[in-house]
Amino acid sequence: MRMKVIAIGGAGAMGRRAVMDLAAADSVTEVTIADYNLEAAQQLAAELGPKCNAVKADADDHPGLVELIRGHDIVLGTAGPFYKYEAKMARAAIEAGAHYVSICDDYDAAAEVLELDESARKAGVTAVTGVGWTPGITNVLARKAADQLDEVDEIATSWGCHASDTVGKAVTLHYLHAVTGMIPSYIDGRITLIPAGSGLEKIRFPEPVGAINVFHAGHPEPITIPRYINCRTVTLKGGLVDTYLVHLCNALVKLRLTDTVRKKDIVGGIFNKLLPYLEDVGRPPEPCSACRVDVTGRKKGRWTHIVYGAAAHMDALTGLPASVAVQLIGEGKVEAKGVMGPEACLPPDEFIARLKEKGIRFYKDDAMTEPL
Repeated sequence: MRMKVIAIGGAGAMGRRAVMDLAAADSVTEVTIADYNLEAAQQLAAELGPKCNAVKADADDHPGLVELIRGHDIVLGTAGPFYKYEAKMARAAIEAGAHYVSICDDYDAAAEVLELDESARKAGVTAVTGVGWTPGITNVLARKAADQLDEVDEIATSWGCHASDTVGKAVTLHYLHAVTGMIPSYIDGRITLIPAGSGLEKIRFPEPVGAINVFHAGHPEPITIPRYINCRTVTLKGGLVDTYLVHLCNALVKLRLTDTVRKKDIVGGIFNKLLPYLEDVGRPPEPCSACRVDVTGRKKGRWTHIVYGAAAHMDALTGLPASVAVQLIGEGKVEAKGVMGPEACLPPDEFIARLKEKGIRFYKDDAMTEPL
C-alpha cells in the first residue's frame, strides 16, 4: 500500500523524528506535518523535501481536525500532553475514516481512548495507542517475553533517562502528571490506585543510563497490557539519572503545585524555561534514555525470568517505533480493527528488527549487556 500520512504535532520534539523516518520510507507518498506551530512545521517540511507539506492544526478544533485528516490513510498522533489531546486526535481520525497511531504516554488518556474501540471497529479503523518508548517498546518486549511462557505471573516495566536527553514542554508536563497523586497499577488481578513516587528500588538499565532509583509513575502499561496478556501483575516504574531534578519535582508535587491541569501548565512553563540551566549541572557526555522489561512466569512447570531492554536517544526511542507501526499498518501487516495497545497487534520480532536497523540497541540479560 502506498500511503498518505498526516502527523499531528509532527514538528514537535518527538514527532519530528517519526516524520523524518516516514519521509524516507518508500511506502509513504506524502507526509502532512500538521502542527499548531506552523512556522516550525514549514521549516521541517522544507528540510525534508517535496514529499512533505505543512499545515496549521489545532487539536481542540474537532471539525477542523477531521477536515485536515480527510484524504489521508493514517494519522500519527504526537501532540502532547496526551491527557489533553489523545482522545481528541483519535476521535477525529476515526470520524475521518483514517487509521491512527500515537505515542500517548499518559495513563488516563490511554483509558479514555480505549473507550473508542467500538467506534473504531465500526469504522474499520486500526488505532494503536502508545507506540513510543514507554509505552511502546516496553509493551512489545512484554509480548515477546510472554509468548515464550506457558503462564505469565508478573510484568514489570521500567524506564530511566538523563533529563538532558529531551526538550519540549509536553515532556515536562507528562513527567509532572506521571508523578502527581494516586496513579493506577495492575496488582493481583485488578487495577489498584497507589501513590506516585512509591515503591522506590534500584534497577539496572543499559549504559550510559546504568543503575538508578525508580518508583511507581503514572503510565499506560498497567492499563493496556492486562487486556491482552493474561497475568497477575503489571507495574511501571521510572526515574531520572539526575536525582536533584527528581527531588525538585517531588517538592512541587508536595506543595500541590501540579494537582490540576492549569497548575501543571503554569509550573511546566516555568520549569521548562529553567530546565536548560538546571541540566548543565553534571551534564553527562552522552545523554541517553533506556527501558527494561522483566517478565516472570512458568515454562514447562519451572519458574522463568525473562529480561529485555533497549537504549537510544529519547527522540529515537519514541519517534521511530511510531513510524514503524505506521508502516506496518500501511503494509497490511496489522489487520486487527479497533483501539488497542501495541502488545495486541504488532509483530514483536519484525518490530524489533526494524528498530535495530534504525540504531536502537536491544538487550536480553539482567546486566543489560548482552545484545538481543
